[in-house]
Amino acid sequence: MGTTPKAVIMDETAVNRAMTRIAHEILERNEGCDDLAVVGIVTRGDLLAKQLVDRIEEIEGVRVPLGSLDISFYRDDYLTHLAPEIHETRVPFDVDGKRIVLVDDVLYTGRTIRAALEALMDLGRPSRIELAVLVDRGHRELPICPDFVGKNVPSSHEENVRLYLKEVDGRTSVEITDVAAGSRVGSAPLGGE
Repeated sequence: MGTTPKAVIMDETAVNRAMTRIAHEILERNEGCDDLAVVGIVTRGDLLAKQLVDRIEEIEGVRVPLGSLDISFYRDDYLTHLAPEIHETRVPFDVDGKRIVLVDDVLYTGRTIRAALEALMDLGRPSRIELAVLVDRGHRELPICPDFVGKNVPSSHEENVRLYLKEVDGRTSVEITDVAAGSRVGSAPLGGE
């Protein structure tokens, strides 16, 4: 099992509230959902993206297109990762001219988002790309700033800030843990540690 969290910074209610607020903010900023599409970065950004699409449908009565993006081969550290986990990119719509909201769970250095932007641009030419993240933990290494944020969480480099989701982990929460010696900061493995 994983380490005991130092802090639970968002419980299930807080995560749900943040996602509902982000859905409203997306609709407000985009003045509805014409030409809107939502694309999540696997492995948890895509689950959050589905939640956003569900909430937008509840609010507007319209189902906006949903996609998921695997960025394994776009990462700048891809060659240093032994056997990266390969997931599937599923973007079952034409991205040309779409306003795309890219969704990730925790924003940290910005390198994942850089890779996702590259992957998305390889699929076509959206009219606009906005970034929605549940948690912004700071420590950016690239000039990337989210448009929609669930919660800002100051953290140290020696801490992991991780989202757990009921669908894959049996619980929904955002937790801070210390990074175990010798391991790297990153997303929680699917299905727990």
